[in-house]
Amino acid sequence: MSAEQAQEAVEQVAQEVKDIKLENGSAPGAANGTTAKNDDNVIPFKDAFKMFSKFGDPKSDGKQITLSQSDKWMKQAKVIDGKKITTTDTAIHFKKLKSVKLGIDDYQKFLDDLAKSKKVELEEIKKKLTTCGQPGISTHLPKSPAAAAAVDRLTDTSKYTGSHKQRFDQTGKGKGIAGRKDLVDGAGYVTGYQHKDTYDKSH
Repeated sequence: MSAEQAQEAVEQVAQEVKDIKLENGSAPGAANGTTAKNDDNVIPFKDAFKMFSKFGDPKSDGKQITLSQSDKWMKQAKVIDGKKITTTDTAIHFKKLKSVKLGIDDYQKFLDDLAKSKKVELEEIKKKLTTCGQPGISTHLPKSPAAAAAVDRLTDTSKYTGSHKQRFDQTGKGKGIAGRKDLVDGAGYVTGYQHKDTYDKSH
């Protein structure tokens, strides 16, 4: 899926969230002209299912969800943590229902089966799924101190050797093509001559 398609999917889901809020009376001014507050940011399970089943698939009617969409939902909700529950676990239990897409009733059976197998409370999984917010694209990855130190070390031009050292000046600024190619001086002087352009001044 391209970045443009992903962005369109996010915008579509955002609009659906607004519509759902209007239907539930939680939009600004819905109740007696005041803004309704939802401290837990809980989205009804049925509505969350519909949003994630449409994510990345503009043609979806929101009634059935695929394994990849389910995994996206569970990763965002931190149900899939790579330890207790993995994508291998979800794939095994999803395929037990012998369907590429699951409706909401079958999906709840899938969650129940997964919860029992991994000895996790079903309500705990559902709570995470309904409080993770609308589908989004995460572009901010945490940077570890070790990775940051490695990047600093590898980009320190003062430690470069050989031909790479010639590509940067003392301040670390690149020399451009002069640092990558031996440019021919066509002035006619021998290499190392120190008195270039001084003849006319002395005669």
